[in-house]
Amino acid sequence: MNEWTYSEWKELADREELTAFYLYTPLCGTCAVASKILNVVTELKPDVPIGKANLNYVEELAAEYQIESVPCLLIKRKGKSLEKVYAFQSVQNILEKLS
Repeated sequence: MNEWTYSEWKELADREELTAFYLYTPLCGTCAVASKILNVVTELKPDVPIGKANLNYVEELAAEYQIESVPCLLIKRKGKSLEKVYAFQSVQNILEKLS
């Protein structure tokens, strides 16, 4: 999972069928668990572009998408519909969200 800028996310979200953007903060313990889940998901779904960003460095995104907490996974389908996932329950749960 590569680090993305806000502009990279916008470009890919508009271009790709399905895209996910993982937002975290470095000192968040729950984010560390969510990162491990997403590392497995990226291996199982290599065709889905998934990037990540430290929320502290993409403040404009936090305001635009009204991010309530971290970890947060933004999922865009066809550049339009947006789903925000805050509960990273399991690998299976995230795989279902990306199907």
